[in-house]
Amino acid sequence: MNKIEHIGIAVKDLDAAEALYSKLLNTQPYKREVVESEGVTTSFFATGPNKIELLHATNADSPIAKFIDKRGEGIHHIAFAVDDIEAEIKRLQDEGFTLIHQTPKAGADGKRIAFLHPKSSGGVLVELCADA
Repeated sequence: MNKIEHIGIAVKDLDAAEALYSKLLNTQPYKREVVESEGVTTSFFATGPNKIELLHATNADSPIAKFIDKRGEGIHHIAFAVDDIEAEIKRLQDEGFTLIHQTPKAGADGKRIAFLHPKSSGGVLVELCADA
């Protein structure tokens, strides 16, 4: 893994969260994007070499809506940049990690993604990200 690519934060109100993080980070979001397959609208902020991804549910059955219902707003996942996502998936499986996605899928911000199950990564939802 190369670096922390972004930190995902689940939010109830995307407009309010964008206003808050714009003040906090002293910058505006550079992209808002709907990811239909995940039932989410994302908003990205660049901060130094990393990014913050705000995640807003587009429907009540989405993983983000369920997360917020169970845990409330807050940090949802940490994403790590990888060069070869297929090789990283295999390496992590060989190390005994459980993956939610056995093969990469299209994610936000032009990335291919896969998630590790938090039960195998110390309670933290980990996302692998590679350029598409």
